[in-house]
Amino acid sequence: MKQVLIRQKDALDYSGKEALNSIATNLTFVGRHMNKFLLTSCAASEGKSSLTMELMLNLAQRGNSVVLVDADLRASFTMSRVKFDTEGAVNGLVHYLAGYCEMEDIIYQTDVEGAYLIPIGDTVANPLPLLDSQDFTDLLATLGKKFDYVLVDAPPIGVVIDAAVVAKNCDGAVFVIEYGKRSRRDVAEAVSQLEQSGCPVIGCVINMVTVKSLAEKSYYKKYYGNHYEKYYRGYGEAKESSDDIKKRRRP
Repeated sequence: MKQVLIRQKDALDYSGKEALNSIATNLTFVGRHMNKFLLTSCAASEGKSSLTMELMLNLAQRGNSVVLVDADLRASFTMSRVKFDTEGAVNGLVHYLAGYCEMEDIIYQTDVEGAYLIPIGDTVANPLPLLDSQDFTDLLATLGKKFDYVLVDAPPIGVVIDAAVVAKNCDGAVFVIEYGKRSRRDVAEAVSQLEQSGCPVIGCVINMVTVKSLAEKSYYKKYYGNHYEKYYRGYGEAKESSDDIKKRRRP
């Protein structure tokens, strides 16, 4: 099997690692017959692709076999995060759906045991005919039987309709939303589009949240100085004292 090296793995702090563990654990609890999950967002640059890759690594490190399918055929972020062991053209999802190669030719084993990747290969201007094909449906069905988990990195549904087309072949969808950037209306419209595909929305991940940003909310500010601060200082990697934090937060 072809090899691929993940160029950089995100360095998460303690709170980030625990949040990722919670998300991965929740995916394992949704049901034994659900293992094909789509991840999408309302807009670009909300951290969807990074989260998908981190979930793949987390689930694989637990002893599962996981394949990440890069279905963002218009503008892949995943391709920039990996290094292939072959020179020249890389066979990927686009080549398989176009009939240029077989499924075995597009599955790459990463440098993390149990973690596999199907890259896009090449970007295309109009991917809908490829994604809305029986070949794509059959591919995900086969992957669902071959691997413990299938994570599909889809384009932002608030930008193009590709994610809704992909979603109909998945067991559940997870929204990734950047904290404080999206209106309730934007999220509601995106969820409605996904639900029309027949794919249930099983959860939402609020991304790019910091303890400081939560502390600025009145509900959390009451507890930040005693409970939350002690929690992260006791188990995390915080280097500031409580007095330092209080001084820094003064206007």
